[in-house]
Amino acid sequence: MDSLAIAFGSEKTREERKEIARDCFTLMAKSAIELMFLMDRPELLKKRVSLEGKGNLDNALKAGKGAILISAHFGNFPLLMAKLSLEGYKAAGIMRPMRDTRVEKIFLSKRNRLGIKTIYSQPRNACVNTTIESLRNNELVFIPIDQNFGTSGVFVDFFGTKAATATGPVVLAQRTGARLLPCFIIRNPDDTHRLVFEPAMDLIQGRDPQETVLINIQKLTGIIEHYIRKYPAEWGWIHRRWKSKPSEKGGG
Repeated sequence: MDSLAIAFGSEKTREERKEIARDCFTLMAKSAIELMFLMDRPELLKKRVSLEGKGNLDNALKAGKGAILISAHFGNFPLLMAKLSLEGYKAAGIMRPMRDTRVEKIFLSKRNRLGIKTIYSQPRNACVNTTIESLRNNELVFIPIDQNFGTSGVFVDFFGTKAATATGPVVLAQRTGARLLPCFIIRNPDDTHRLVFEPAMDLIQGRDPQETVLINIQKLTGIIEHYIRKYPAEWGWIHRRWKSKPSEKGGG
């Protein structure tokens, strides 16, 4: 409710925000059960997730430098990578291991069976090196950039409030020439899913590399905000997105 108040305080009533919160928990519960069920039934999973904008995806891979899939903890996002792998794409995801190591082993095993490469976010050097190797192999790398990134990222506007945001995707694109491809998985009323690919985003050049990162992270964050505004219950409002403040970074 705190997060919803920051995002929609002046736009939606408390009752409207409570309804989004209830729907958010309902969808999280659905997604958890669905994930356990569908990851063991790949043919059914493949049928239940459709692709929209596949041409945007294929065009992004034509240069042979891989594509960075920019998204969020939005919808049943693990199905996104599973669907791509089942469609024959080489798919990897950067992720933090779950706190419960037993649950993490279960999901790692399921991802491995579906052909999804797991790139753990720590240790950082190994994460960066594996990601660059994947992109040079013309693979897809899924990177959600919708969570608080402490003082290590850049502060950009998200629902009108500054939010600390990871810079990795833009830095990797600068370094490798990989395309930045926003994509989102959206639940349909019948509990099937649409995986939507936006056109690849061309990097806007700033006066220096740091400004280039800031400009493009802001643009990508704006795309994420657009989808959350359109489908607010699909996002994980339980996360404290605005926890870090610009003042913690020396007023940056």
